[in-house]
Order: sequence, then structure tokens, then C-alpha cells
Amino acid sequence: MRSFSFFERASRAFRDNPTASKLLVVVAISGGGGGLLAYSDSKPPEGLNAIAASEYKNKKRVVVLGTGWAGTSFLKNLKNPSYDVQVISPRNYFAFTPLLPSVTCGTVEARSIVEPIRRIVKKKNVGIHFTEAECISIDPVNKKVYCQFSQDTNSDGKKEFSVDYDYLVIGVGARANTFNIPGVVENAHFLKEVEDAQRIRRSVIDCFERANLPTLSDEERRRILHFVIVGGGPTGVEFAAELHDYVNEDLMNLYPDVKKLVKITLLEATDHILNMFDKRITAFAEEKFKREGIDVKTGSAVVKVSDKEISTKAIKSGETSSMPYGMVVWSTGIGTRPLIMDFMQKISQTNRRVLATDEWLRVEGCDNIYALGDCATINQRKVMEDIAAIFKKADKDESGTLTVKEMQDAIDDVVERYPQVELYLKNNQMESIVDLLMHAKGDKTMESIELNIEEFKSALSKVDSQMKNLPATAQVAAQQGSYLADCFNRMEEAERNPEGPIRFRGEGRHRFRPFRYKHFGQFAPLGGEQTAAQLPGDWVSIGHSSQWLWYSVYASKQVSWRTRALVVSDWMRRFVYGRDSSGI
Repeated sequence: MRSFSFFERASRAFRDNPTASKLLVVVAISGGGGGLLAYSDSKPPEGLNAIAASEYKNKKRVVVLGTGWAGTSFLKNLKNPSYDVQVISPRNYFAFTPLLPSVTCGTVEARSIVEPIRRIVKKKNVGIHFTEAECISIDPVNKKVYCQFSQDTNSDGKKEFSVDYDYLVIGVGARANTFNIPGVVENAHFLKEVEDAQRIRRSVIDCFERANLPTLSDEERRRILHFVIVGGGPTGVEFAAELHDYVNEDLMNLYPDVKKLVKITLLEATDHILNMFDKRITAFAEEKFKREGIDVKTGSAVVKVSDKEISTKAIKSGETSSMPYGMVVWSTGIGTRPLIMDFMQKISQTNRRVLATDEWLRVEGCDNIYALGDCATINQRKVMEDIAAIFKKADKDESGTLTVKEMQDAIDDVVERYPQVELYLKNNQMESIVDLLMHAKGDKTMESIELNIEEFKSALSKVDSQMKNLPATAQVAAQQGSYLADCFNRMEEAERNPEGPIRFRGEGRHRFRPFRYKHFGQFAPLGGEQTAAQLPGDWVSIGHSSQWLWYSVYASKQVSWRTRALVVSDWMRRFVYGRDSSGI
């Protein structure tokens, strides 16, 4: 048997053990011509192999659909070994989707932003099993999911199977929204998956190669080198910026004969791009794109896409026009997957765009089914729906009026159960509900405030206007996955000692505190090593310093040290050698 060198053994140990169970310290000694390598590996606790088969029967079966941000965050944070977890997804990896625009132009390689899901759950002290398959139907009555293998099956030809569950976690994400516009599916590129980014990368190179054919006219070359991006959101803007840098920094040197024929057009149906950002960022982005020759057409809605032309309609004037193109990238929001649409029919949610859940991420009407990420939205309960129950619960002496003391006793539970109350107070510069009640009663002193039910309703009548749906972002999905895993970790404990707010329409307390999204800011890379950053506290930064902040945050948010190292090395390679133009 061949003996391994020290470094070979260390390398194998590093690959085979999770980062949480090891510490690797490399200290370079300058001037001594050598180095010191210290390696410490702590063994993980005994896994599930020692558990008898009979004990598995007592475990609750948790089926997780999807390995996106929501599903992977749930799996990474699940620590309770009392569950038997079955993961089902048509892809066997997690992809860091915010870097997909970078993959389209070779700034980052596709392999650098993906991590096998089996590697992520490999050393966890939880029984997690993965099956590469696609869920095609959910049966909430019999607690089954019906799936179809993604891979070719054996000779018996069976491709479909079913899995029973005690708890179901749905995190299948969403698909691109085409708004049923003719020709989009057949002729446009989407940017939702790693495969999409790879196809776009090949198409960009193909356009330049075709434009260099000697038999083409300049008019045909201009058409082929006209790149149209539909959608002025973060993904569309970032891809336009990446493409502009790719063309001007790399491809111009390789295709000098056609460099003057390239055109990039960004179409947006609303009045401005990056509408979800601060107006300062929007104005800077539009001015920067105009200065660099990216044609931004706002107020233009696409009505048809053919194989060589894209037709648009001006929102204000109603005029329609067509322009030739070589490649179209479609990035206009998300739509519901067929699986979710079918499931919504079964649970009578046909009038909604996505699955509706309560504040604990449970699908409405299904106690044992949870949905998170882009396929679902939280249906926050309105204060006015429970106003009578809140008043009755707070009125402990049953006097028919609420005093300041009674209101103060219920403040924490009201704010925790209905986050729109806190938002309303903050937006109106009020410190507490007492200030709101004083405002409703006029200029009376705090001690004299007493409200009857009608006055109480009047004081809180505008609170529900602050309710907003959470954005469909990776940040939201990751936080939801982490929150739900924490709930599953403490399920039994919370049953005995509920920690949530008071049940205003029932007795006792809710088991858990409702999910609360914490916004940590957002980035908009604008090309030319400049990024716009909008962070909490209305803090806006635009320029090169924000680009380095973007590098730091996106590197730190990678799912593993392996992908972290690969992404950073890709950035360094691009700085030194430029982007790859092979299209592979």
C-alpha cells in the first residue's frame, strides 16, 4: 500500500471534514525559507450509523423540496437528530445565484458558485438523504409527494415514485415570468439557473463569431451584435454592466473588425431602472449607462419577440416599434411553477399569485406543510381583523375601556404579533402605542387616557396600511430557511414552553415568535469596478469603495470555503489575465 506524504494526508483530511470541525493555520516565515503548518482536526460526534433501525420508525419524516437558498439554509441550520430528512431536487447542488451575471461573461466560472448538496449535509448529525428527482405533485390529504427521477432509470422503466412525509418544506423557487408575451419562451434567454448563464455565455461568443463571417453585410453584423436586455431590475442592470465590461475590456481586442458595431439596449416598462433602490442610485445608474453608450429605454413594454426582431410599445404614447437583435436576455420578475399552481388548486388558493403562508411560514390551511422562498409569501394578519379580540384581551378588568396600564401590558404582544404597528409608529415618529392613543384622544395627559372600543379602532385604523410583501430575494429566502430550522430544532421544547405572543383569538401563547425579516442592505454592480450599495439607515454609497465592499460581502456569503476560494481566485485571474472568451 502506497504511503502518503504529510501534505497529501493533510489535503485529504481537509477535503473530507467540514470546516466546522477543523482549524487550519498556515504561518509563512519570511527570511527563513520555510514555513510552519499547524493542522488540528476534531472528530465529529458519532453519526446516525449507530442508531438502530427500529429507532428510525419513531422519527418524524421531513421532506424538503428544493436545494435553493431557502432549502439549503434550512438544511445547514437543522441540528435536531430526531428527524429523518429526505431532500428532493432536480439539481444536486446549491448555486450562489447573485453571481450568475458574472458567470455569463466569464468573470466567475460556473463551478465556482456551486456546492454539491451532499457535501453540505455530509457530516451533519442529522439523518439527511438526497434524491435527484423532480416533484410533480403534492397530496396534502394523504401526506405524499409524487416525484419523477431526473436520471435514466434501470431496465424496468419506472421513473415515478412517491414519498410519505410528516412535515413538508416547500422551497422550489419560481420560474421566469414571461407575461404570456408571444415568442419569449422560444427566442429569449433567461437568467435563473447556472445552465442559463452558461447558455448566455456561449451565445455571446457565438454572436461575435457569426458577425466575423466574411459574407455578411454590415447591417446584418449590427443586428447580430445588438444585445437586448429586458428588465431594469438588479439582475438585468448587472448583466448589462457585465456585458459592457466584457465587450470593451476583452472582446474588442479579439474582434477588432466589428468593435464599432456592438450595441447594448436595456428595456424597462416603468419610468426608471432599479426602482427598488434609492433615487440617488437610480439617477447615477441611468447617467452612467448613458455615458458609456448603453441605450436605456424606459417606459417601453415588450409586446412580441420573433427570431430576429423585438417589438415594444411606449407606455405613454401607445406607439409600437420594432428593432432587430442578435440576442435577448429576459429578466422581468418571477412566475409560479406548475407544481405550485397545481398545489394551490388543491388547497383552494386559486386567487393568489404564490402560496400564502402565515407568519410562521405554514401554508394556510395545512398545519404540517411549510413554504418559503420565492414560491410563497407571508399573508400578514391585519390588526383590524382582530381588533375586537385585542381589545377584549387587553381589557383585563372588563370595564369596557382601556387604560394606559392595560395597554402597556399588551404592547409587546401586539407589536410582536403585528409588525405593521411598529412600522406605523416609526414612520409617524411615535415611540409607543401610548403616543398613538394620546394622539387619538387629543392633548390629554397620559394618566387620563381611557379608550372605548370605537376609539381604539379609530386609533389603529391606519396601521394596516404599512403592510408590504417581502421581496423575492436570496436574502429573504436564506433567513426564512434559518428561522424554520430553528423552529424544528426546538419543536418539542416550544410545545412545553411556548415563547410566542399571546393568542388574541384563543388561549395561551403561540409556540414560536413570528418570522421577522432583517434587511441587511442591497447591492447593484454597475460595471467599471463601481457598485451602488444601499444599506440600513438610509446609507447610500456609490463608487469603487462600494465595489470592494461587494467583493467582501459576496465572498463571505459563499456556502463553503471551497467556493469562497474559487470565487476569489476567479476575480484575481480576471484582474491579471482578463475574462475567458472561449465560450466553454
